[in-house]
Amino acid sequence: MKLVACNGNRPLAEAIAAYLNIELTDASVRRFSDMEVFVEIHQNVRGEDCFVIQPTSYPANDNLMELLVTLDALRRSSARRITAVIPYFGYARQDRKTSPRTPITAKLVANVIAVAGANRVVTLDLHSGQIQGFFDIPLDNLFCAPVFSKDIMERYPGERPMIISPDVGGVVRARGLASRIEADLAIIDKRRERAGVSAVMNIIGDVKGRSCILVDDIVDSAGTLCNAAVALKEAGATAVSAYVSHGVLSGGAVARVTSSPLDSLVITDSIQATEAMRLAKNVRQLTIAPLIAQAIERISDERSVSSLFD
Repeated sequence: MKLVACNGNRPLAEAIAAYLNIELTDASVRRFSDMEVFVEIHQNVRGEDCFVIQPTSYPANDNLMELLVTLDALRRSSARRITAVIPYFGYARQDRKTSPRTPITAKLVANVIAVAGANRVVTLDLHSGQIQGFFDIPLDNLFCAPVFSKDIMERYPGERPMIISPDVGGVVRARGLASRIEADLAIIDKRRERAGVSAVMNIIGDVKGRSCILVDDIVDSAGTLCNAAVALKEAGATAVSAYVSHGVLSGGAVARVTSSPLDSLVITDSIQATEAMRLAKNVRQLTIAPLIAQAIERISDERSVSSLFD
């Protein structure tokens, strides 16, 4: 097995390698003076089972191009099998036509990854399940639920917090986590006026006197989460926290979270934390390195990955 790390999230790649007790493959992922991506693999990978670790988070286009060029380098180096490990799959929110003459960019990215040389893909908490069908190669979609449920049970001993879905589309994800910790479920009805702006309308369920935990896959502008926290507090919730798989947190999102009623925002390290995230008083990060490492090990050994979530 060979692990190759691009520049998107080097600390996560190093943590995965440490868990597997192997060293990262010696490789250079650098730029020419005009910012062209150049990749060179310095070790022999002929006949090897190779895993490329690279989230396609900000800067999305640079990180995606690094991934594609690395896949091509490994394919031309006669690697036996190449798996693209993409902890955060960028462009996932463009998974359907939202209006006339718009692209389905998630499908385009899936095609390009396969053409570049990937034989299979491992990712984490895809924005929508149908993206799995965009790939013509095997895809393993891992879930953060085991990591989140363990942390929630440690943080809320002897208590039954209420799991909240911030919109109707996230009900399946929220219900899955609620069933793991035997918690009640409520839903927030949200009406989005335009992209990046959301308005909370009403809450389906009684949250009065309850500790509430919002569950989502992506937090970007944090408008939805902060509006949801305000609505829950107004409905009588005693405390509001959020568990989100991917902390995109662009623009002034961190400041928005810091000044919101959220007691804590818990994200994973699928995206490398910025300095603002590290300094925020109510933002906390959980590692998914052991989860991804176990999945990589099972794929390499041709064992079941789905049994990780039983």
